[in-house]
Amino acid sequence: MTNTIDRTGTVELLHIGGPTVRFRYGDLTWLTDPTFDEPGDYPGPVTLHKLTGPAVRAERVGPVDVVLLSHDQHADNLDKSGREFLATVPTTLSTPDAATRMDVRGLENWETVTIGAVTVTGVPALHGPESCEPVTGVVTGFVLQAEGLPTVYVSGDNASVERVERIVERIGRIDLAILNVGAANPGRFGDTDVTLNGRSAVRAAAALGEAVIVPVHAEGWAHFSESLEYLERNFAYAGRAGQLRIPVTGEVMAVAAG
Repeated sequence: MTNTIDRTGTVELLHIGGPTVRFRYGDLTWLTDPTFDEPGDYPGPVTLHKLTGPAVRAERVGPVDVVLLSHDQHADNLDKSGREFLATVPTTLSTPDAATRMDVRGLENWETVTIGAVTVTGVPALHGPESCEPVTGVVTGFVLQAEGLPTVYVSGDNASVERVERIVERIGRIDLAILNVGAANPGRFGDTDVTLNGRSAVRAAAALGEAVIVPVHAEGWAHFSESLEYLERNFAYAGRAGQLRIPVTGEVMAVAAG
């Protein structure tokens, strides 16, 4: 889809916690990776420990038109309350794998779907090192485009800068990027992180040019190994402090992009 030359605009975001962000775009309300459970433990191949609950409870989020679900396999991206929340949403976009397990629309990489005036493209993501999919599962990111609006990239749980570079090469200019960071590391690949860390997030930001970077999914779970303060320092040392907008959970933030 080709946008008009003027793609400036303000996107209103509410960071609910973890990867869960509500935002307005193209006269629609979108939500990423719903997680609304209170703190607790999630047994599995690796037990995940949730430390903090959502800043906004599910019943107070309000109507949502579309959920962007990066993947359904892990409780820190889709928990019990999040699954219940999906039943209230008209459209959920996720991976083709997820579509075999639940009632969602699966998008292949580079496949597009139009919802209202918005074109959504499924884009590559890698939840760990190369060839990690048999362990971590298939994940996806999303790019949202609409005429006259900023182009928005939602990374999902992606650890690969090369995937970000490929997205920019294919899509073109990104104006706003919601990046999952925090150097998530549940220990399945030794010291290799399964989301962006402070160093790789800076490299991803460089690939994204002048895009405004909104980092999320860096707190609230025991397997996050880097703080947002560390991320801020890395961006400052790289001369990219002005590119970073860190949301406060539970507070609406208006992000000027484009």
